[in-house]
Amino acid sequence: MPIGISDEHIELATAIGKWATSAAAIEAVRAAEDAPGELRGWPAIAAEMGLSAIALPESVGGGGGLLDQAVATEAAARALVPGELLTSTIAGLLIDDPGLQEGVAGGEVVFGLGLSPTLQLSDNELSGTVTAVAGAPLATHLLLGSDSGWYVVPANAAEITPGVSMDLSRTIGAVTLSEVPLADLTPVPCTTEQVQQLAITLAAAEASGVARWCLDIAVEYAGVREQFGKKIGSFQAIKHLCAEMLELSESATASAWDAALAATEGPEQARFAALNAGVVALDAAVSVAKGCIQVLGGIGFTFEHDAHLYLRRAIFLRSWIGGVTPAARALAQLAATDVRRHSTVDFEGADAEIRAEASRIAARISALPESERRAALVETGYITPHWAKPYGVGASAMEQIVIDEELTRAGVGRVDLKIGGWAAPTILEHGTPEQIEKFVGPTLSGDIIWCQLFSEPGAGSDLASLRTKAVRDGNGWRLTGQKVWTSLAKEAHWAICLARTSTEGKPHAGITYFLLDMSSEGLDIRPLREMTGEALFNEVFLDNVFVPDECVVGEVNGGWKLTRTTLANERIAMGGHRLGDSVERAVTLLGGDPVKEAEVGKAVAWATTTKLLSNRALMRSLFGAAPGAESSVGKLVGVRSRQDSAELVVNLLGDRVFSGDDLSTAAVHEQLLTRCLSIAGGTTQVLRNVAGERILGLPRG
Repeated sequence: MPIGISDEHIELATAIGKWATSAAAIEAVRAAEDAPGELRGWPAIAAEMGLSAIALPESVGGGGGLLDQAVATEAAARALVPGELLTSTIAGLLIDDPGLQEGVAGGEVVFGLGLSPTLQLSDNELSGTVTAVAGAPLATHLLLGSDSGWYVVPANAAEITPGVSMDLSRTIGAVTLSEVPLADLTPVPCTTEQVQQLAITLAAAEASGVARWCLDIAVEYAGVREQFGKKIGSFQAIKHLCAEMLELSESATASAWDAALAATEGPEQARFAALNAGVVALDAAVSVAKGCIQVLGGIGFTFEHDAHLYLRRAIFLRSWIGGVTPAARALAQLAATDVRRHSTVDFEGADAEIRAEASRIAARISALPESERRAALVETGYITPHWAKPYGVGASAMEQIVIDEELTRAGVGRVDLKIGGWAAPTILEHGTPEQIEKFVGPTLSGDIIWCQLFSEPGAGSDLASLRTKAVRDGNGWRLTGQKVWTSLAKEAHWAICLARTSTEGKPHAGITYFLLDMSSEGLDIRPLREMTGEALFNEVFLDNVFVPDECVVGEVNGGWKLTRTTLANERIAMGGHRLGDSVERAVTLLGGDPVKEAEVGKAVAWATTTKLLSNRALMRSLFGAAPGAESSVGKLVGVRSRQDSAELVVNLLGDRVFSGDDLSTAAVHEQLLTRCLSIAGGTTQVLRNVAGERILGLPRG
């Protein structure tokens, strides 16, 4: 999905894409290979679409926000619109000279931008060299920094030496000033941090556009190119490569989206979000562009194919920003001061009524003793607000967010229903009135604890292959088989259990959904000791276990549909601000080492981006949009983040890991424990197959 979520943003991006095609943007890039001066007219061409004016003041043709500008910047990059659009847009937003801003909006003023403030001020004269000024060779003005501030420098007051730009769609050069009087310059009211922050934000938007084009082209090619008599997209290796590109592309988009949103949320939040985008988006674009060429094969390596133009743009962006390491180090340092990303939603007053009610209810529950709060949450429906009344309040996405915020503000935490949070919604949707009355209320109150008897030794990710049999016996069924990886089996009062009631037809068509009393005769529960030394999971053997008809949910042989309800049920919530145990531990182990700072910063960025993917899925639901790829991608990205960060902490500890102190013990335990994450709930490899086929539309193998 692109950065834009609303209908207006999607329409804007679509319009820019159509315009760029009609304006022959790619053809212009190719024409400029040996004659970069051919790009000189593109600022005026882009100005016809208002591309550089969107977030400028309304008085000069703008009036939008930075998110609007990011949407347009991403769309322009996806079409590889050439010229100095990026640098002029950034400069226009930083300067406060109406005349210059009007010139930027109209395409007459073209800015070159250097991100390193290497000039020196002496005797009211500015001198020095900035070695990498994007857009300098074709600029009318330059935005340059010194040890005393930032200035607009007329291009004719500088010596400009064209550099070699790997990006054929834009120029770069070195700029030297020799005792240029301050009187000839226009001071700009910004700091180096603000310049670099805005540059990263809009460069990340470009990176998102680049990644999106590369992913689409790779998937399109994989769906038609044949080798060995099959579409190459049906090969698992290609499918996984495309799925990994999807993960990176969606992550780039989420981080760029958030950086634009955070610009109005205060300096700390804006800085954190921009640095996060600098770590994630720019690297992701390069990786996705490389992946695109890999999928394309030999044709992708030719100059005639456009893929290399996008790889060149991605490399340019990352190099111009200064690479990922400085942003990662800065993000780690910021995290060490307890700054975290606090995502918020502005409902523009639409939440006033529900917020007042939620605040009142949250305050009443907060005043109760801790032992009485769960019952109050159940009574009010706030324990599961997204469920229908009387067990919830039928809360919309917006209402769920507001209720969460008010409960948090009042210091009231919800109880984790664990497997009950999956079982009860299935019973509510498919069960009989008697089943609903018997099970749902007690589940919410904590009187019933559930476990899940789905996975089997031969049917993990492939549930349709399960072999546990259910045979008719009077007014019920006799279940025989083996289940595995069952958590809470010893503690649970009831289980949701899948068993095969028919072998006719397709494998998934003969499965029935049972509610099984865990005190039934014929059950043998055996703890399964994991690599951590603990026994969180269990094997459960069923030997002729009787389940009455009243404990069948839905129709006999119709359990597959119910299974999807169980596995898909999920309440909507904004991602919290904590980064996860391992990343939080890593932040405490920085110690000022530059290498460690970079590694920790990347861990902070990916943990943050995992939450952003969830938040984008939430925002899509708020706008009434169909589900996107964020939820599926979020699990894949989140698993990798947790596993990598757990390993990072052990590495950061060095020899201390052998001391056996509390931190070392917890770190080793976490590294061992997180190995299950890429297996539980569907292995990473299977989920990438699913992403490739169901999201990207690649052919089945």
